[in-house]
Amino acid sequence: MPAPKPLEGLLVLTLEQAVAAPFLSCKLADAGARVIKIERPEGDFARGYDDYAKGLSSYFVWLNRGKESLVADIKNPEDAALLHRILARADVFIQNLAPGAAARAGFGSASLRERYPRLITVDISGYGEEGAYAQMKAYDLLVQAETALCSVTGRPEGPGRVGTSVCDIACGMAAYAGVLEALIERNRSGRGTGLAVSLFDGMADWMNVPLLTYEGTGRPPPRVGLAHPSVAPYGAFALADGGQVLISIQNEREWVAFCREVLRDPSVATDERFASNVARVRNRSELDATIASVFVSLDRATVTERLALAGTAYGFVNEVPDLARHPALRRITVATPNGEISYAAPPVRWACGDRDYGAVPAIGQHSDAIRREFAG
Repeated sequence: MPAPKPLEGLLVLTLEQAVAAPFLSCKLADAGARVIKIERPEGDFARGYDDYAKGLSSYFVWLNRGKESLVADIKNPEDAALLHRILARADVFIQNLAPGAAARAGFGSASLRERYPRLITVDISGYGEEGAYAQMKAYDLLVQAETALCSVTGRPEGPGRVGTSVCDIACGMAAYAGVLEALIERNRSGRGTGLAVSLFDGMADWMNVPLLTYEGTGRPPPRVGLAHPSVAPYGAFALADGGQVLISIQNEREWVAFCREVLRDPSVATDERFASNVARVRNRSELDATIASVFVSLDRATVTERLALAGTAYGFVNEVPDLARHPALRRITVATPNGEISYAAPPVRWACGDRDYGAVPAIGQHSDAIRREFAG
């Protein structure tokens, strides 16, 4: 029999859609909490993002396993009363409606905590609840642009988008950590607390190194594509068989070994243009050209052998099909209304063994049962 999960017995009510809040509640469900997801009759709009997962949205399948779906209208008095009956037993309430919308419907976090003192409330927004940006719509790529993430991503000729919903994920991860801290604090004090996390704040925290670089030097970090702005060599090089390998040198000992075993030319290590990281960064073009002239004659097997011999850190620049068959990829299998779907596993590995993961719900799949359970 599997070991109990750490959050078993906790009840979470979540008024959520899209990515950031569902990421948080998915992690709570994985840890054993019972998560009741409130949906409109048409469902979370992320259900319609695509149909790539056996006819279902890849986003929805990824982030909504293990939840119960309750169709309800928070503006309907009977449904609002039902939600309050659930909240009277709940441990956590999550919402990511437009700022002020939950409060106008009678579900403001401060008033809920007054009414239910043990409740932990989580408000997720784009830019916070106050200030000039509070009412701005905040989808992931918009926040990537606003936080200057795009300005440090891409090639020198122009900014780029990070190819996943990284601002949503940063926000959801921070909110999950905050909820766990709030649960620990409630065990001490007996009272719940309120958390507010925004997509902007989550990514701004991740942007501290570029921010400190700019404020310390007056210059923002340059866009360098598949390279590192302050370490060299640290970038991707083409191989004879058409692939690319990305290498990283972190200290002078590694640099000397790289020149000896990979480039097969120890004199490069003592060339005054390349004798220190500062010099290598300053002369990056010449350095990269020197390395590229060797790598372009090597295939993957040969370069792997040489890099391993030198102890150089490296990775191959894979495409998504390569990830799908990567030997390090761990998978889980999740039930959905359209059959089982396999995808990448959550990152934490537990010594007690693999966890089981709940099914992805159909719209309103649990409405009738929840309404009976919490009948007035």
